[in-house]
Amino acid sequence: MKIALVGYGKMGKAIEQIALSRGHEIVSIIDINNPQDFKSDAFKSADVAIEFTTPATAYDNYMKCFAAGVPVVSGTTGWLEHLDEIKRMCKEEGKTFFYASNFSVGVNIFFAVNKYLARIMNNFPSYDVRMTEVHHVHKLDAPSGTAITLAEGILENIDRKERWTLETAEKPTDLPIHAIREGEVPGIHEIVYESDADTISIKHEAKSRAGFALGAVIAAEFTAGKKGFLGMDDLFHF
Repeated sequence: MKIALVGYGKMGKAIEQIALSRGHEIVSIIDINNPQDFKSDAFKSADVAIEFTTPATAYDNYMKCFAAGVPVVSGTTGWLEHLDEIKRMCKEEGKTFFYASNFSVGVNIFFAVNKYLARIMNNFPSYDVRMTEVHHVHKLDAPSGTAITLAEGILENIDRKERWTLETAEKPTDLPIHAIREGEVPGIHEIVYESDADTISIKHEAKSRAGFALGAVIAAEFTAGKKGFLGMDDLFHF
């Protein structure tokens, strides 16, 4: 499979290594210094583009990929105000877009466990719930896209919670998310249910970027040749 990389930071380089190890070809690498290459024949020859950049540049990158006729797999977070437009383009214009807030196989198992636990805890109102997420200092958005996905899984299943809030719960129906940025932490997410009697917690801690990179390449393998808006639920049927 021919892969284009959009964004060549630490994640882009990790994805490159995994893709090559799985027998794929990197036909184009686009970073901040060569945006003109979106129009190159090499980029247009890609079966799929894997995009990991920044919240400010992601949507523009998607439009350039679509203009070149290249399907997109993206793990950039912090751009979701444009999500409805991307879904519309996939439905009405035949574009292909795979999005995940986190490509790690382990995190997606964690997403499923989170929803299952939330369904159980819905029946036990004596437990309140909160979340903490920790990432490296280079991460620009807070809370993380992964934390938002986890929060949505809780809100879908616990009737007494209505919205997530950053840092402080203003009312009992809020789900607070405490976001920490320190060092070079790849990612830690912990959900805590607490009552007067005891505490129940679940936690995922990434050891490196390798898990995210592998998941992104697996998603690219799945996406090539498909149409529409895709996600991890299409790839993994938990």
